Parts: sequence; structure tokens; C-alpha cells
Amino acid sequence: MTTPRYALFFDIDGTLVSFQTHEIPPSTILALTQAKANGHKVFIATGRPPIIITNLGAIEHLIDGYVTINGALCFVGNDIVACNTIPQEEALLVINDAREKSYGLIVIGERDIAVSDPKGEVDFIFRQQLAVKNLDQASPLDVVLDQRILQLTAFFDKDYEPKLMSRIPGCTSGRWHPAFTDITALEADKGKGLLTMAAHEGLDPQYTMAFGDGGNDTSMILTAGIGVAMGNAIDELKAVADFVTTSVDEEGIRHALRHFRLI
Repeated sequence: MTTPRYALFFDIDGTLVSFQTHEIPPSTILALTQAKANGHKVFIATGRPPIIITNLGAIEHLIDGYVTINGALCFVGNDIVACNTIPQEEALLVINDAREKSYGLIVIGERDIAVSDPKGEVDFIFRQQLAVKNLDQASPLDVVLDQRILQLTAFFDKDYEPKLMSRIPGCTSGRWHPAFTDITALEADKGKGLLTMAAHEGLDPQYTMAFGDGGNDTSMILTAGIGVAMGNAIDELKAVADFVTTSVDEEGIRHALRHFRLI
């Protein structure tokens, strides 16, 4: 029996890219190369905005499209597939709350980002722990506020999260790190991004497969035809996945693609 052609959606941090080496494992590069050769499509589904997607050089030539900023901005080449904006009054509420309570905040606009880092936690986690580049290209806040706001990455613990979210009903929250959460418009999450991309590309959602490790991957793991949690994923994601593979550092992508006979 011929294996159907699948659209494969991959989170970046902790899924494609190791938290230990900050690189894509060789086994993953080989597996995606084989998957493409077998006629499957490869999409990125990340919380990162395009300006800080700097760690995919080894597979960039294999990528068919991007679901970025947790589904707020989806594109294929220069073609914008979706752009979901946070209500302006709610964006300003979070910005003012961050000032009052002195927590770190990354404000992500259509083209630029602004960074407020009163305690140094943004720099420590993004630059040192996650090896994120291009934060030094951040713009002044007033420049970003002249653009549509697509995401607010807020550095507070999960206990404060429901208190703030109750004040911004037009937004949703996706946490993939204990120190911060990604706030986007209600219309934006990775699952909705997957469906939007599938519709744009004429793909059957039944033949989509999503790979992730964090809380912000839950919607696409549940939405995809097959949801795969990495071995290093949080327990809550493993509980809703169709399949749990090995970790990113233990050839997890290749193991899953072999399991489902896509390579």
C-alpha cells in the first residue's frame, strides 16, 4: 500500500533544535532530507518571530512554509497566509502592567521587536540559555507600537498568568518555558496556524503530522492528523499526543518518521 504524502509541522526549540547543543542533530537533518525526497512537505511551527529564527540554516532549503509567532504570522515565501493582531488596548494593558510590576517583556510587531528587560531575565534566558541571536536588533517601543502587535512574550511565572489573562479576553497564552509565556490574539495558536497553512496549500488536515515538546504545541498536537510529542516534552503534551518518540538528542525525529514509515 502506498504511504500518503504528509505535511510535517515542526516546533523549533526542543524539537528540531537541541536545548543542549543549540543545533539540529545530524539524524534530524538526514530524516527531513529523506522525507522531502519521499514527497512529504516540511513546515515550521514556532513561537519565534521571523527576526529570531536564526538556527535553521541546515534545513532551510527543505522548508515549504512557516507558522511563526504561535500562528500569528504564517507565510510561504513572500506570501502572507495569515496575520492575527492583538487588540491594541490589550497590548497596551500588558505593556503598562509589565512596567508597573517590572517584569521582562518582548513586544513583537509585524516587522520589528522591542525588548524591556528590567531584571536581565530576557537576556539570560534568550541569549544565554536558548542561544537566541538578533535581540540586539530590537527597536524602540514607540517604533513597534506604530505596527500591528502580533505577540507579547511576558516573563512572569504561571501563577500570575491567569490573573493577567482574565484582563485581556481577546488574547490567549501559550507557555513553553517556565519563566515566560507567549501572548497572542485568540485567533492565533499553532493548531489554527496548521489548519490555515493546510487550507492555503490545498492539504488534507488528515494527512498532517505535528511534532512538539512544550505547552504552546498542544493545539497543533491535538489538531494534526497525527500528533507526536518528543521524549523531552512536558508530561501534559505527552498525555494528549498520538505517539511519544525519543528526545531531540536521541534521534527523536528520525525515530518517529521511521515508525510511521514516512522514511
